[in-house]
Amino acid sequence: MYAIQIETFGGPEVLNYKAVPNPTPKAGEALIKLAASGINFIDVYHRTGRYPNNLPLIPGQEGAGVVEAVGEGVTEFKVGDRVAYTNVPGSYAEYAAVPASKLVPVPTGMDFRYAAAAMLQGMTAHYLCHTTYPVKEGDSVLVHAGAGGVGLLLIQMCKMLGAQVFTTVSTEEKAVLAKEAGADEVILYNSQDFEAEIKRLTGGVGVEVVYDAVGKTTFDKSLNSLKQFGYLVLYGASSGAVPPIDPIILMRGSYFLTRPTLGHYIADRTVLLSRAGDVLNWTQAGKLKLRVEHTYPLSQAAQAHIDLEGRATTGKLVLIPGS
Repeated sequence: MYAIQIETFGGPEVLNYKAVPNPTPKAGEALIKLAASGINFIDVYHRTGRYPNNLPLIPGQEGAGVVEAVGEGVTEFKVGDRVAYTNVPGSYAEYAAVPASKLVPVPTGMDFRYAAAAMLQGMTAHYLCHTTYPVKEGDSVLVHAGAGGVGLLLIQMCKMLGAQVFTTVSTEEKAVLAKEAGADEVILYNSQDFEAEIKRLTGGVGVEVVYDAVGKTTFDKSLNSLKQFGYLVLYGASSGAVPPIDPIILMRGSYFLTRPTLGHYIADRTVLLSRAGDVLNWTQAGKLKLRVEHTYPLSQAAQAHIDLEGRATTGKLVLIPGS
């Protein structure tokens, strides 16, 4: 099969498209012929070595396709089943061997591109607003990077839960997308001070929660945008790592600071099936609008990473194996 393999950490140029041996499913695993593979910012961290891994490495954390074979002991899935998964490395490839416990069924008729695109970012948005800080009717929330893959889904889910949603974006074009997703107010962070805008929009009170995937450049102002007892949910660091802090700064408003990760929120299979079921079924029914605006042949994974890191894209990026 063909796959993207990393033999040394570095820039997009280390993403090598090459022939590698087909995986063989072990006990408890299924072999998936991948129809679509999702691209996520965590893939950049794996490529650069920020999140260390053993080399050589096939990157990618999510995919969707058809079960080609099953290993010993697999009873929940059979050959021909439509499935998707996330949090399993190796999806930048034509085939992947995946623990059956990580697979979820894909609704009949659903485009595999959308199934792959929905898994990591959709379930991330789901746990952020349903579990990490459960959004309530009437809450005010701030979502950074509102035109990104998670951001657009998080805006929609927060609106489903009855929140007033503020968001930050970099351009007027991205502001339109965030508005279409349901944001009540969009702040252009290149020309507006989002902390000052949040204080103005909330009458100086602040928001119940800030969902921050940007990190270094937004952290201080995100904290200052909270109301008393507010939650700063730091779930990414696209601008770089937040420097070490003295927890005493949380005394400003008896704030809560958390750095969640998806793996902990889908470790229980019942919870995984529930979260994935919500996201996939909402998407299939049109209740959740998922933007898959950028698809690339598997061989062009390096270009996809260049576009992702350059913030030249909106919504979700997907690789198409076999092309």
